[in-house]
Amino acid sequence: MAVYKSPSSIPSHCSHIHTKIADNGAIRPSLVACRATPQKWTIQEATSELSKPRQIILNGQSFKTDLQDEFSMEYEQKLKDVREILKSEELENRIESLMLVDAIQRLDVDYHFQEEIEAVLRRHYMEATTSFDGYPLHDLSLFFRLLREHGFSISADGVFEGKLKQDIRGLMELYEAAQLVTEGEDILDEAAKFSGQIVSGRLKHPYHRSIARFTAKKYIRDFQGINGWRKKLKELAKMNISMAQTVNKQELAKISKWWKDLGLAQELKQARNQPLKWYTWSMASLSDPSMSEQRLELTKSITFIYIIDDIFDLYGTPEELTVFTRAVHMWDYSVVQMLPKPMKMCYKALLDTTNDIGCKIYKKHGYNPIDSLKSAWGSLCDAFLVEAKWFASGHLPTSHEYLENGKLSSGVHVVLVHLFFLLGVNRKTGGAVQLDDIAEVISSVATILRLWDDFGSAKDEQQDGNDGSYIECYMKENPGSTIETVRERVIDMISSEWKHLNKECFCLNKNSSSSSFTKASLNLARMVPLMYSYDDDHQLPILEEFINSTLFDDTVLVHRP
Repeated sequence: MAVYKSPSSIPSHCSHIHTKIADNGAIRPSLVACRATPQKWTIQEATSELSKPRQIILNGQSFKTDLQDEFSMEYEQKLKDVREILKSEELENRIESLMLVDAIQRLDVDYHFQEEIEAVLRRHYMEATTSFDGYPLHDLSLFFRLLREHGFSISADGVFEGKLKQDIRGLMELYEAAQLVTEGEDILDEAAKFSGQIVSGRLKHPYHRSIARFTAKKYIRDFQGINGWRKKLKELAKMNISMAQTVNKQELAKISKWWKDLGLAQELKQARNQPLKWYTWSMASLSDPSMSEQRLELTKSITFIYIIDDIFDLYGTPEELTVFTRAVHMWDYSVVQMLPKPMKMCYKALLDTTNDIGCKIYKKHGYNPIDSLKSAWGSLCDAFLVEAKWFASGHLPTSHEYLENGKLSSGVHVVLVHLFFLLGVNRKTGGAVQLDDIAEVISSVATILRLWDDFGSAKDEQQDGNDGSYIECYMKENPGSTIETVRERVIDMISSEWKHLNKECFCLNKNSSSSSFTKASLNLARMVPLMYSYDDDHQLPILEEFINSTLFDDTVLVHRP
């Protein structure tokens, strides 16, 4: 990762950063509405060994510290091999090169080859003609999906008109391509229905809506070919998984220590204590191992979304919460004395952590984002306060009012604003992409999260039933509706938001410098079902599988009640 020279002058707010927190505080969360038992999603004391993961596990073999250099050299060589294949003319034809790009993405190593992938796709785009006669449905679907994913303008009508055939392999790829539908593309909607009915078993979880980090191991197992680029890519992917696990374990140890040193878990005993889950959001959103600093800082922000949500749920009257919200808007250490005792410690920790993140962004990217970060936290507290007043009064809002406010209270705005600056998007784009340009991306991801949250809230862990939901509000407005019809409506709404999210991400991806942000935004949306797929025992088995598979290599470190 590139190192940037720090500017000579530092914003004045950096001088207010404290290393210790005193007093008290209290809370509840939003990015994951699961009210877990105190020990769930915490890390066992035995996992202190995570703080020294100096060995790498590859193919069941342990590589100790003295073999790190050898591992690194082999890893770099495999990166070089794949990069040379992407640049070479070795590949037999267009579809072969597209299959290579697809495999690289599915194996979650694409962040190493962004320039080479862009060059391959641009070449194919320039060579494409208005006529696609003679191309199999599979090839057309793969061609369409990859080009659209990377921001190339390509019409669904021009590609698929008259191309639907009883071709199972082609239909599978067509179904995958249809996930990148945007509003008004009826042909892709029809293609999804048509192909989905035929290949529904295989494609229950299409690639575009899946976390590549989660599916990479299975893809490696199913990956055909023992020679040529397939063999080299498979070897690279295995090494990449081991390296990523090592990096993520180190980061988890740092987050665990940061959270423990912060002292909030001891002071706010009713609030959630789930550093493992909080870190999982960041780990899934930013898969590139080189983005360690961004994952750590993002996890800290996600932590406070949960903690402040708990404050609004568990620790304050509407009057006290109004004072807390006003204090967040003021963003001033001197106002801490006006807060109720349970909120003081959280408020000081929020300011300390966010100011520190702002300083790091300033040093790395040369601009000060603190005003935007403060505004995001203020908007989140405003939304929490609206909900607190609704539920305290027993007033149930309209479904529209609930959803508009719920998009803010989801915490997605806070996460993606922090991500925007942590990834240095407007530095990389020279100002071509501004914060306002990501507003629709934020809105769509937030809607997906809020609706999924409400969809699964009936199975939420220890839910007390006073939070309300979109389903509850809608059924009150429409007395003749049934729970089944409203749930179908919510599914359709989520599908529509995915279309809108696709469109906005395609537009952003036309500027390749913002691709890391769009990928992270999509990954955030892709993680939502994992975070809310409760079973009949109010557990999250898919999320646990994801964590154990990607982080702990199937060693169970998650506490079960």
